[in-house]
Amino acid sequence: MEDLKEQHRYQRAKDKVIEIKKFYNDLISFIVVVTFLAILNYWINEWRYAWFLWVVLGWGIGLIFHAIKTFDWNPLFNKDWEERKIKELMKDDKNTRKWE
Repeated sequence: MEDLKEQHRYQRAKDKVIEIKKFYNDLISFIVVVTFLAILNYWINEWRYAWFLWVVLGWGIGLIFHAIKTFDWNPLFNKDWEERKIKELMKDDKNTRKWE
């Protein structure tokens, strides 16, 4: 039984490492491609119109969401919020019994 729990924890940790690795690969791709596009943009029109910034904006927003998911960062609904809300609902349920 304990060995099964250890295997499960190992698999979760391994999956998390794979997820983090994917994020860093995406970040490196972002940096390389944006750098290339910025150089291309400068070469074509010497910053008269910085069109590569549209790529930075779109891909950057996606990368931010990827980071939030990868590193489990959610300032609005984190674990502390979940615990507080559960306790609040349990307290309300105990006082009013409105869930029945």
